[in-house]
Amino acid sequence: MPTPNQAALDFLLSRRSRPFQTLHAPAPTHEELTPILTAALRSPDHGKIEPWRIEVLEGKALTRLAALAEARGTALGLDADKIAKGVDMFAHTPLCVAVIASPAPSEKVPEIEQVLSAGAVCTALLNAALAAGWGAQWLTRWVSHDRDFVEEGFGLAPHEFVAGLVHIGTESATPPDRPRPDLARAVRWISE
Repeated sequence: MPTPNQAALDFLLSRRSRPFQTLHAPAPTHEELTPILTAALRSPDHGKIEPWRIEVLEGKALTRLAALAEARGTALGLDADKIAKGVDMFAHTPLCVAVIASPAPSEKVPEIEQVLSAGAVCTALLNAALAAGWGAQWLTRWVSHDRDFVEEGFGLAPHEFVAGLVHIGTESATPPDRPRPDLARAVRWISE
């Protein structure tokens, strides 16, 4: 019979993201963020390839990315509301952690497994931040999928992409919980 970690299970059963619009300073210090990042990097990584990297965005970096989002949105001809949403992701957050997927050539580990590992880092980062008492949300939005934005903003190589932008800060409001998936509809038990 296994020994359960009931506190961890209770946390996972009740965890919920906090909209980045409700997050404000202070954000975690480098010292406070270190165990959160350490937990995130314990994500499954078949072959120990480390097909991801993390960029912690704060201060002037967020200001630079907000300006770049406005410039790119205008260049793309996006409507003002969509541009504003891209700008707000950087202009109105105390701290943003970018998880960059960087798959490596491997005969042993298919690229999809490496991509899923980057997604696992995002999930672990989000949950570690929440478990540490911070408000946090994982987003991407249009800026994460615009090649010019990510190459200029994050210096991404052609094979890399943004797996997630995880916003972390002090929450100013706790939103109501949202409906969760129906277990009976989402799970199929196969015995034979």
